[in-house]
Amino acid sequence: MAARRNTGSVTLKDIAQATGFSANTVSRALADKPDISEETKKVIREKASEMGYIANALASFLRSGVSRNIAIIVGDISNPHFSVMVKEMQTLLQRKGYNSIIFNTDEKAAMERQAITTSLSQNVDGIILCPAPGGEENIRFLQMHDKPFVMIGRHFSGQDASYVVCDDVNGGYAATRYLLERGHRNILFLNGPGGISSSAERLKGYRKALEEAGIEWRSELVHTVPLTSGKGTEKMREIFTARKDYTAVLVFSDILAWQAVCILEELGRQVPQQCSVVGFDNIKYPYPMHLTSVSSSKTTMAKKSVDILLKKLEGRKGAQEECVVLTTEVVEGGTVEGIQAKD
Repeated sequence: MAARRNTGSVTLKDIAQATGFSANTVSRALADKPDISEETKKVIREKASEMGYIANALASFLRSGVSRNIAIIVGDISNPHFSVMVKEMQTLLQRKGYNSIIFNTDEKAAMERQAITTSLSQNVDGIILCPAPGGEENIRFLQMHDKPFVMIGRHFSGQDASYVVCDDVNGGYAATRYLLERGHRNILFLNGPGGISSSAERLKGYRKALEEAGIEWRSELVHTVPLTSGKGTEKMREIFTARKDYTAVLVFSDILAWQAVCILEELGRQVPQQCSVVGFDNIKYPYPMHLTSVSSSKTTMAKKSVDILLKKLEGRKGAQEECVVLTTEVVEGGTVEGIQAKD
């Protein structure tokens, strides 16, 4: 008898009839239950694959209350900072038997809320998200629904919720001090928008380094830049055209920093000879020179966030939320030159 190929109608009973096992044995074999022998599992899995069987996820969820789906919500999947982390998280979750559903918010709180709502409606087991600017209410919404989640890359103070971030205060401090030690005194800081922890904390580190060096804080050297590449490029071009009183630029992310390099050179300022540039994230782009950047431990961040979420899903979290802060450091590239070297 020919195997059935209509994947929409192959049932456990069909596989049972084709293999000679009971429907219950087939169900337990496909669920990888320990009371079914490996030999029996192999026979049933091969027949199920041959017949084009697709498990009914909804029926499985209704029986167990577990969907084996995890939502990953990030601001801009085209940014290598996010894509590297998403790939790592997806791989780690897959090894544990979970599927990943990826959402892109375009760094907008409204789109993030929609992604969260969709995730909840699809009965995901948990969520990993990099909060959008101004997304505090979305985190409270998640907490209200009692869905296990972990924030990655950013957090909100005063909320009892798990997160994995890098030490952004030290990142801003180390990058600014690195430039100061090379003779730069007028350092333009193109920061991310308010409403996210990384912007506020990197600014804090920037100010701390200037104060330690006895350099006056100049608010006109600090500008907010949209995180999405198109709008960010427009804003940076506007700033670079209007200002000339700086010898170095500290930029919120590497993707924006490389765009800054291109804009500066278009405007006639060679990098690093006439203007130094430092970014954040330590992304290795295939450019002739590497960007001097602050390392943000992307792979470690991804691993830690998955580990914390799995602990929650497996009931090992206890009453404690976990807050992890990873070290940061400046990684030298070819986009910084000392002032002295110009003489």
